[in-house]
Amino acid sequence: MELWNSSTWGSSFILVGILNDSGAPDLLCAMITFLYMLALASNGLLLLVITTDVRLQVPMYFLLGQLSLVDLLFTSVVTPKTLLDYLRRENSISFGGCALQMFLALMLGSAEDLLLAFMAYDRYVAICHPLNYMIFMRPRVCWLTVATSWILASLTALGHTMYTMHFPFCLSLEIRHLLCEIPPLLKLACADTSRYLLLVYVTGVTFLLLPLSAIVASYTLILFTVLHMPSNEGRKKALVTCSSHLTVVGMFYGAATFMYVLPSSFHSPKQDNIISVFYTIVTPALNPLIYSLRNKEVTGALRRVLGKYVLPVQPTH
Repeated sequence: MELWNSSTWGSSFILVGILNDSGAPDLLCAMITFLYMLALASNGLLLLVITTDVRLQVPMYFLLGQLSLVDLLFTSVVTPKTLLDYLRRENSISFGGCALQMFLALMLGSAEDLLLAFMAYDRYVAICHPLNYMIFMRPRVCWLTVATSWILASLTALGHTMYTMHFPFCLSLEIRHLLCEIPPLLKLACADTSRYLLLVYVTGVTFLLLPLSAIVASYTLILFTVLHMPSNEGRKKALVTCSSHLTVVGMFYGAATFMYVLPSSFHSPKQDNIISVFYTIVTPALNPLIYSLRNKEVTGALRRVLGKYVLPVQPTH
């Protein structure tokens, strides 16, 4: 079989995403556009509220702001190109563009994975050790956790991107996926990728299941503490905050585990496409709504910010 030289940066892949395989592509395109606009508006507004309202200048909302930033960037790496490709009827992506998209998607996905674990630790300290909260979660610790997330995610993404893109690829350069990701791209490689697939699996387990184990342990301890709270109001507030986080954790880890931990024989390219839409488009749009709609502090801050910047009080005559 003739090979394509992967070092030829002028060559292109063809992204055959979910819009190409859909029975109603126009409707799906409209839905994706709506979700992207929702993700931009909701995450942008949540970032504005967290950075401008002094009452939200606490570790919990600092980490939530980082999550909103990651979601905003993550969906912007994938969605605009998907929509533009469909509207222009042009699905090509250059070798360099594919490598860049893969790096950014891996980096942002890994950063979100670690951030969710640190957010679970934050809730554990706040509920189980409230008197020491500002000691365990002082600003230096918060910045260290965020920096750790970004650095580890960047290094992992860089290593995987460089190694994946070094393979020679076949002349059939159709990537049957929404974006450039490791599993669908390796299917085009004209070389033995079995050892590297094992490494991808080990990395996926490490980056997903270890933080998920920390999250489960944190919430197990939180549950025991909440059940022994004497105040019904305190118990309700803790459960509301934690249920929002667990909903986000379930959506993200469920999709990522399906894609990177389950063997490829357990899912088809069409299922991979649907899952990729879920964690790159749907989840970033829903995360800020999940965190804000049931959180009185966020909704209160939102009303104050909107009243100050958007809906100024008109003077009475």
